[in-house]
Amino acid sequence: MPKGHTATEQAGSGGLTATEHRLDNGLRVVLSEDHLTPVAAVCLWYDVGSRHEVKGRTGLAHLFEHLMFQGSAQVKGNGHFELVQGAGGSLNGTTSFERTNYFETMPTHQLELALWLEADRMGSLLAALDEESMENQRDVVKNERRQRYDNVPYGTAFERLTALMYPEGHPYHHTPIGSMADLDAATLEDARAFFRTNYAPNNAVLSVVGDIDPEQTLAWIEKYFGSIPSHEGKQPPRDGSLPDVIGKELREEIKEEVPARALMAAYRLPEDGTREADAADLALTVLGSGESSRLHNRLVRRDRTAVAAGFGLLRLAGAPSLGWLDVKTSAGVEIPQIEAAVDEELARLAEEGPTDEEMERAQAQLEREWLDRLGTVADRADELCRYAVLFGDPQLALTAVQRVLDITAEEVKAVAAARLRPDNRAVLVYEPLPAEDAADGGGEDAAHNDEQEGAAK
Repeated sequence: MPKGHTATEQAGSGGLTATEHRLDNGLRVVLSEDHLTPVAAVCLWYDVGSRHEVKGRTGLAHLFEHLMFQGSAQVKGNGHFELVQGAGGSLNGTTSFERTNYFETMPTHQLELALWLEADRMGSLLAALDEESMENQRDVVKNERRQRYDNVPYGTAFERLTALMYPEGHPYHHTPIGSMADLDAATLEDARAFFRTNYAPNNAVLSVVGDIDPEQTLAWIEKYFGSIPSHEGKQPPRDGSLPDVIGKELREEIKEEVPARALMAAYRLPEDGTREADAADLALTVLGSGESSRLHNRLVRRDRTAVAAGFGLLRLAGAPSLGWLDVKTSAGVEIPQIEAAVDEELARLAEEGPTDEEMERAQAQLEREWLDRLGTVADRADELCRYAVLFGDPQLALTAVQRVLDITAEEVKAVAAARLRPDNRAVLVYEPLPAEDAADGGGEDAAHNDEQEGAAK
């Protein structure tokens, strides 16, 4: 039977609790009861993402996420979707730099079905994986790349900035979507080896949150997952550490068929799980999150030089996080005018720090976002898995709000001064093609994508 312990309520957890258990085969299990509504969320994180891929096989983690919906020993074809949706549930999966996750939200009385389905594909997917399903999903992923990256305005911006921010050979140099050439090169044996290495119970965390009976839920988990063998052949990801500051500005100008000039930039920021990352999150919230932010007020409202201005944080645990600046200009406005205003606002925050009102507003905004996530069974299950996989302790998810509220204005000022500098960024400048060139179909690139690639079945 599972080995485990019951967590006591922690300060700052808002009354939420979670229990942790581990099966003999290494599967970590996290349970959190919530009887507010008669639903249960199942979330399974595998500790494998694009940072684990090797040169020439980028996109394999994302491709395999799609293959996980192509059937297993006892569930044929599209049966996973059909069974969950037929039972009144919802489901999907996504891939990021640092993990691949699968999730279902079910009526409480259908929880056992979701656990059985996840166990069946963890234990027996290779029985159904063949050339036909491989080719089918290869085409699906390639089409997803065309739709989300290659054929929409600004679509390859994130991919370009990632390649600039993380040097050649770095595990985060490429995004989860992968390249067309590497997707074409992936073989059925590549996929089978990938599954054997990464889709083992000792490389996963399973969380179940909602209207559950913990004892019965653990019994089902032991019944369905307990006999799946562990695998010891996985290599740890390559080192993703980098100096705190790039040391120079990296810059690329792109002329494409886009609706407006754009200034996009990525700043190298502290790794997730640190006070500095929380301070950076607050700094970017003050600068560029919402209509009360400094950049929106300056560029959109006051100067009217931009139609949109945002600044957000992509938190990464195994490498420096990425601060994403995105400004779309008003008609006729040149990029140097926008860039000068942005640099003025960043320098002012670094010199003066946030006001008391800005700190209160930014902390309230991040607190609301965190409470919204912890308040839904699906998002809480995801956060419990995230903290278990990336930081070794799911309980940290329940106290994340308090850690943000503990950050001081001086810490925000310090991280702005240390990191939000011209010599610590990669910049993309988008210039629209002349009208006659655009009419000839000159541009191919596209819109801001986050790091997460989803199955979207």
